[in-house]
Amino acid sequence: MWPLGFFSERLFKVAGEGGGGEGAEDTPPTPDGRVPLARRSYYVDVPHVQQAFTWDCGLACVLMVLRTLGIDCCDGIADLEKLCRTTSIWTVDLAYLLNKFSVCFSFLTVTLGANPQYSAETFYREQLQEDIDRVDELFGKALEAGISIQCRSISAYDIAFLLLSGHCIAIALVDKTKLNSSWMNDLQDMQQFNEDSDYMGHYVVICGYDADACEFEIRDPASSRYLIFTCC
Repeated sequence: MWPLGFFSERLFKVAGEGGGGEGAEDTPPTPDGRVPLARRSYYVDVPHVQQAFTWDCGLACVLMVLRTLGIDCCDGIADLEKLCRTTSIWTVDLAYLLNKFSVCFSFLTVTLGANPQYSAETFYREQLQEDIDRVDELFGKALEAGISIQCRSISAYDIAFLLLSGHCIAIALVDKTKLNSSWMNDLQDMQQFNEDSDYMGHYVVICGYDADACEFEIRDPASSRYLIFTCC
């Protein structure tokens, strides 16, 4: 069984075996003081799960993680939805799901509770007011529930370092409007996207990194494609 950690409202990590990539000899610290990368490339073969609706990308990502860990807990996304009892999914909801299945993780976020700045975004505007109390309550009870939360951010370099260590995968909350356009025409809810869209939260799984190509390998639940690569 792999332990799993949770990066912010942006990322998850999962430790374990599997995947592939080139090894590297020990090297001294880089001139900027960063710890050198353990290898040039690495990936974990995460089974792809496609979301069923526009709102359940986070649940699809949790299901991908659980299947990667070998946790046979549910038949599909619908079972996770029943546990959440809401279709307005926040990162803290995903943390509670993982906790329910006894996955060891930590949760890092730059905002403790519902971010009121989202009220200016069309994607969140209608639902945010109803969500604030529920989300804030989940944050407030997290420690009692055994969920560790740290208020901090993480850099792309640190994400790459953790992936290349061979001990991590991640779930990331990204802005769908900023996703690499090379696969945008494959997204099932493409009709909601246009160049003038403001922020649209979307979860993806990051399961590998290639330092030479400077690319992350991801699983996008909104896409039917199994393998997707996106530049840093």
